[in-house]
Amino acid sequence: MTTTTIDTTNTTDRTLLILIAGPYLSGTDGDPQRIAANMARMEATALPLYERGHLAMIGEWVALPIIHAAGGREHGDAVFHQYQYPVAQRLLSRCDAVLRIPGESRGADQDVARARARGLPVYERIEDVPVKV
Repeated sequence: MTTTTIDTTNTTDRTLLILIAGPYLSGTDGDPQRIAANMARMEATALPLYERGHLAMIGEWVALPIIHAAGGREHGDAVFHQYQYPVAQRLLSRCDAVLRIPGESRGADQDVARARARGLPVYERIEDVPVKV
């Protein structure tokens, strides 16, 4: 078992709901394995955020069931595009911060811009996320 050392000089007294923003379809050419790899990269940040005292949220966790219920059958089809970004926008209105993971992504860049416009913190490294005390 690995022990994580956490810098407690950067702290908060509350649990934050943090939107993980990063590539999902970007750079995949629609390849399901590459899409899954992008999702896995985003999901890999959930545990480190939890260890810092927070909860992670990924837009696709919320959007994909809606897209499928609306008849979306393929990543990037018309139904996907009808719901993906609007769902992310609504979700962001409930989040306290954004963690932008590396990689080119128009959607993630939109999430960051919206977060900054709302005055929310945007972190680019997990280490910058405050620790809940």
